[in-house]
Amino acid sequence: MGSMASEWLSAFGTGGLPGEPGLMEELDINLPHVLDKSLAVLNPFHKFSPEHPKDAHMMDDTDLAGPLLFCFVFGMLLLLSGKSQFGYVYGVGLLGVISIYFLLNLMSKGGIDASRVTSVLGYCLLPLCLLSAINVFIKLDGLVGFIVSPLFILWCCTSASGIFVSILNMQNQRVLVAYPVGLFYACFALLSVFDVGASK
Repeated sequence: MGSMASEWLSAFGTGGLPGEPGLMEELDINLPHVLDKSLAVLNPFHKFSPEHPKDAHMMDDTDLAGPLLFCFVFGMLLLLSGKSQFGYVYGVGLLGVISIYFLLNLMSKGGIDASRVTSVLGYCLLPLCLLSAINVFIKLDGLVGFIVSPLFILWCCTSASGIFVSILNMQNQRVLVAYPVGLFYACFALLSVFDVGASK
């Protein structure tokens, strides 16, 4: 009776039950893996090779914790720069993921699942989070933004197309993959540079 009462009390405390997995493990969030994927995306010259064990695991994983975090961070940074665009961020993200999912499945022989497309596109949004962070301090609605934002779009596009090409074994079609992916990230860059919902 005493052990049952102590287990009941520990369920409402911060310690949890003995032998119970941690919250991050229960939610299937692997923070070191999120960090590895983020660092790989931040290096646009990283060559993803399925022979490398870390890269193979990185590409097989359909982790959505990082993409959700980066979408939220992107929206919060837009909010800090005076642009409340959460609806646009999630709307453009959902439409873009669906479009690129169908496009990649039409172009490739093996195909790819929607969760992996979401994971890759979400992780590769990280450079645009940096662009939004710059926009908090420097207004990009001018010459500086028009020069800098295409570089960030190219950065996102290079990382995402490199991952997709290596997953789907489409090395000769990288430009065809990069074009729609670049348009996808250009929509997010436009949210950073311009105030979409502002009334004059």
